[in-house]
Parts: sequence; structure tokens; C-alpha cells
Amino acid sequence: MPNRLAHESSPYLLQHQNNPVDWYPWGPEALARAKQENKPIFLSIGYSACHWCHVMEHESFENAEIAALVNEHFVPIKVDREERPDLDQIYMNAVQLMTGRGGWPMSMFLTPDLQPFFGGTYWPPTSRMGMPGFDQVLRAVVDAWQNRREMAVEQAGQLTEAVRQEGSGTGGQRSEVRGQEIDPKSAKEMLENAQCQLARAFDSTHGGFGTAPKFPHSMDLQLLLRLWKRKPREETLHMVTHTLHKMAAGGIYDHLAGGFARYSVDERWLVPHFEKMLYDNSLLTSASIDALQATWNLNLFGKIIRGTSDYILCYMTDAEGGFHSTEDADSEGEEGKFYVWTPSEIKAVVGPEKGERFCYVYDVTEQGNFEHGKSILNLPKTIEQCATLRGWNEWELRAELKECREQLLAARNQRVRPGKDDKILVSWNGLMIDALARAARVIDGKAPELHAAAEKFLDHAIRAAEFILKSVSRPDGRLLHTWRHGKAKGDAFLDDHAYFINALVTLYETTFNERWLDEAVRLAEIMLRHFEDKQHGGFFFTADDHEQLIARNKDFHDASVPSGNGMAATALIRLGKLTGKTEYLESAHGAIIAGMPVMERAPMAAGQLLIALDMWLGPMRELVLIGGSDEEENQTVLADVQRVFVPNRVLAYRPGAGPQGADAPRSPAHAPQSQSLAALFESRTAIDDQPTLYVCENYTCQQPIVGGDSIRAALKRLSEAGQS
Repeated sequence: MPNRLAHESSPYLLQHQNNPVDWYPWGPEALARAKQENKPIFLSIGYSACHWCHVMEHESFENAEIAALVNEHFVPIKVDREERPDLDQIYMNAVQLMTGRGGWPMSMFLTPDLQPFFGGTYWPPTSRMGMPGFDQVLRAVVDAWQNRREMAVEQAGQLTEAVRQEGSGTGGQRSEVRGQEIDPKSAKEMLENAQCQLARAFDSTHGGFGTAPKFPHSMDLQLLLRLWKRKPREETLHMVTHTLHKMAAGGIYDHLAGGFARYSVDERWLVPHFEKMLYDNSLLTSASIDALQATWNLNLFGKIIRGTSDYILCYMTDAEGGFHSTEDADSEGEEGKFYVWTPSEIKAVVGPEKGERFCYVYDVTEQGNFEHGKSILNLPKTIEQCATLRGWNEWELRAELKECREQLLAARNQRVRPGKDDKILVSWNGLMIDALARAARVIDGKAPELHAAAEKFLDHAIRAAEFILKSVSRPDGRLLHTWRHGKAKGDAFLDDHAYFINALVTLYETTFNERWLDEAVRLAEIMLRHFEDKQHGGFFFTADDHEQLIARNKDFHDASVPSGNGMAATALIRLGKLTGKTEYLESAHGAIIAGMPVMERAPMAAGQLLIALDMWLGPMRELVLIGGSDEEENQTVLADVQRVFVPNRVLAYRPGAGPQGADAPRSPAHAPQSQSLAALFESRTAIDDQPTLYVCENYTCQQPIVGGDSIRAALKRLSEAGQS
């Protein structure tokens, strides 16, 4: 008989609905029962694409004897960390304080007052390999609760206080931010220190940072490109381009469908943990867009941008318009089975001769490079090198490989696909909307296929934004956190607001439909009202009217996604510069000040905060373009402005007063004008009916730049200028 999880919408919770463990979802019923019966809570937190979460379910939660022990002595609660990141943050801090490490599945024992007193991560059902068995752990906790309860409760109180200190995000350092200023010299030293730490961790052979397992570090890649722009050093740019090249050539990249797996278990990006996450693909797309603007290596970075975006649109997009969360690593109970090949399987699809060449290029061998003689597609040598070594015509080989990839993808799509978590999270969707809108404005060009791709990406970004505003919002306009199969629920968190506000600003800077800016302003006001800590600076992860938990965290550290405070500061700086609202800039300043201890102590965990610091340090330029009478020239100039790599800038555009072409979708003259932009556009007109660019920084404006040729020359100067 299904347990209470059968009524939930989360795919992760539904996976556990037939467990013999009498699971509750987190909520009033479970919490009230724990208090009434004075029973401890067994809290298990995981997510649908987590391999070891599946293992612990099969080994322990489907075990009748263990389930009986849990049901008799505990109130068992199962939580999807992606639905409740607030709970995950609090109790993960507790696990890390107790054990020195964390991860999922997270297993935590709480008092009826929700205070943690013992916990860990994965435990096998019985002891093995030096690990205690889950059965032993349960009996020990039962013994402690029954025979040493006062000690357990006292320990829980002490741990809860430590969790509250840790949750401040700065190790308990809390000081007034009013009156504090960011010292430019110290800020530059902080950025230099981050660059030095990344350089020390850089793997010059395989790219990336550190050793196995290797994660993408997307925010650090974007930070390095900003530091390269500030002080153009070849080694800084090389860290980014080499890492992205090696990742795109490795097995972590899906060479048939596009997109990246979560991380690599080895140092050379060959063997991935095969799960695919929406946030990784969003962030790596954004990093590749920056790299494309910095280098204009369209062959490499254009491939990553288009391949990764196409994967999301083909396989991770809901019919209603939003983007799904994850695809599992496992299919048919075996990790990676969906993705790996043998030479005979490939030749059966594409034929023996083409198959032989394909296997040579993509490292598919009889002995295999993975388990059980299977091979993960990867490119140990470039296609150009393969053609040279074998004496093949490179362009004929490329065309043949493209045809083979399409045939193999069609064949692979007939396999049993990995499970998918199809819930839609506002925060992760904000990252993808931002990436798609940026991709649209950067790759759009005269080549028909690029223009078509750009239009497709922008259409999907707009659809997703409209879906969130319509379907993942409360009647009063406040955001909710998640949606699945027609049902939206859960209070929105700081990252939902910060990521989505940032995405709305990007949509404005791509379409110049001022509606998006008005929505960004509306949500920024909500974020400031309900999340900001005005005394100590920065933002809480939960709103002031959120469910009361044992701690109210602040999120300054990047994890696999940008920190909420780092992204809030980033979005508010952009929005403040466009609207002239100084309160947005003051709140961003407060978040940066509050995050200084993290940037100083752990720069490789503070990439997004350091990006915001770089923006604050500036120069942060306001570019205002007024269209002339020739709409085709306006659009050409706009495209030139969009493509140049000037990361510290905001861009506003309005068509001039002259006649406008009917096919100008990115300058909608019919759209209502936003009052939030009134100050930015005041007294700014097209001179001599030509496109006119106004460049301002630090409250000072230069002479207007008139005409396409003059604007392009000015952009060249801006893109070449260092900022040190």
C-alpha cells in the first residue's frame, strides 16, 4: 500500500511512495505527530538524480526489517532538496559540523523541536568496509533517545546554535554595514588573490581546477574572463579556453545530443557521473558565451552554446514552456548504460567503413574505455588531427561524422532513457532563460542557420519567462518555487528571485521590450522588502513571512549554483544602473560588504560574489543607443554592441522618432515605455537621424557618438581597454 508520499508532486518523493517506510512529507502532520508522541524525527533528504540516494532506498528503505525499526521508533520524513533547499541548507550545515563532510543522501535525526542531534550521509544496511550499518545507527539512536535523552537534547541545542552561526554565511561575523565602504585597493587585491588561487589549482594538462572528481566551476570561468578583461594576461584567458575545450572534447560532453553531465570522476573529463542537470548546462552555456565574445572562436564555443542549448530545448523543455530539472545517471538500473557503445553497435547503425572511422575518431574500442568493454564517446584527438594522421579529407570527414552522429542519436533514442525529474524550479529556469537570451543576442548573424538558432533560443527564453510569471506565481504576484503537472507550490527563495530578476534584465537587454524591466523592478522590490537584512547587509535565503525553522540562513557561498547573495548583488547592480534607483545599488553594496569574509577566506567558493565585486569596482558603463531613421542600420549597430565583450556594462535602446521598419521585433515601438527608464532616456535623441550612442560611467557622460562607423570604432576602443 502506498505511503503518504503518493500524494506529492516531486518525482523524488514519488519514487519512495511504495517503500515500507511510513514516510511523511515535511509538513504540519508529521511535525505535530513528533511533538504529540515525543518521538525523534528521521529526516532523509536527497534528489531524483542522486545515484547513492537510489542505492540507499533499495538497500534500506525497501528492507522490511529496517523499515519496521524506523516506523516503530521515529517519525520518518522524506524531503526533495530541490523543492526545499532551505531545509537542505540548514541540516547539511549540521551534518558538516558533526562529521566534517556532507553529501546526499543526507540522513539526520531531529528532536521533536526540529533540532539536529545526530546525522550522516549514506549508510549501508549492515556494517561493511569500515562503515557502520544503518541498522546499527538506528538502534544506537533509539538507545540514546530512550536512555540518554537529556544529553541528546543538550547536544541538539548546542549544535543548533552552531548551525545558526554557520548559517550567517560568514562564520558568525556580523557587523553593521551602514557607513562601510568598499576600498578599491582592497577589492583589487581580493580579485588578484582569487586569480592566484585559481591559477594554483589549474590543471594545465587537462584543464579545470583540482583533481578528480572534477566539477565545471562555471562561475570561476566567468570570473577569470572578467579578470582577463581587467588585466589582459594570456595565461588567464588560457585557463578558461583550455578548460572549456577539454570539457567539450571529453566524455562529460554528450557528443550526440549535446549538453554536459554533472561532473567527471577522473581528472581528464572522460568518465562522467552521467546525470544531467539544468543548472550545469545553463551556467556552462553562459561561460561559453563569454568565451565566444572574448575570442570569437565560433567553431569551439559556438558548438558548445548551440549543442547545449539544443539539448535543453529537445529533451528538457516542458510543453507549458518551462525547463525540467534533471535527467538521471541510471537507466535500466545501470549507470551510464544509455550513453555507452561498442564498435559492433556503432557499425550496425552506420555501416562498417563509416563505423571504423567513427570509432577511431571517438575512441570506441574493443576493450572499451568504461566498464564491461563499453566506450564513452570522446575526442582524444581533434577531428583535424585524425584526418591528418589517417590521410583523410578533413571536410569530407566532418560531414560524414555529422551524418553518423545523427544516425547514432536516432538509434540511441530508441533505448530506455534515464529517468527524468520534470519539475520546474524558478531559480534554475532563471539561469536557463538568462543563458538562452544571451546566446540569442550574441550568436545572431547573417548566416541563416545562426539567425534561426538565435530566434529559437529567444522564443524559448520568452516562453519560459511568461510561464513563470503566469503559472509559478501567487495571485498577489509573489513568486512560488516549483511547478509540476499543472500545480505550483512552495514559497520562493532568495535564489528564485535573484536568478529570475537577473534573467529579466537580460531579456530586456536582448529584446528591449520594457515590460521585462518593469517585471524585474517589481520583483526586486519584493526581494528587498522580504529578504534583505538592512542592519547587517545581504539577504536571507528565506522571506520574512516564510515557515519558521531553527535557523534563517544567508547564502554567500557558491555551490553547484551561484550564491543567492552573489546573484542578488549582480542583478541589483545591473538594475540600479539602468533605472537610476540608488537603493538597489546600496543593497548590492551591503551584500558585497557582508560577503567580504567569504571572498577573503574562500575565493574559489565565492565566484558570483567576486563577479559582483568586479562590477562594483567598475568602470560600469551605461550604454544608451537611440535608433536613427534607417532600421536596418539600427539593427546592425545593435548587433555590434551586443557582440562586443564589455562585461561591466548595461545597455538600453529605443528607436528614434523617424519611420521604423515593420520587421523590428527587438525594438518594439508599440510597446509601452517604462517609467523606470525615464531618467536614462531623458533628453537623449538621435542626432542627424543617425543611430546615436551615449556612454556614461560614474555619473559622467561622454559626447554622443553619432553614426554606425563611429559607434563601431568606439566599441572597439571599449573592448580593448583594460580596467586595472
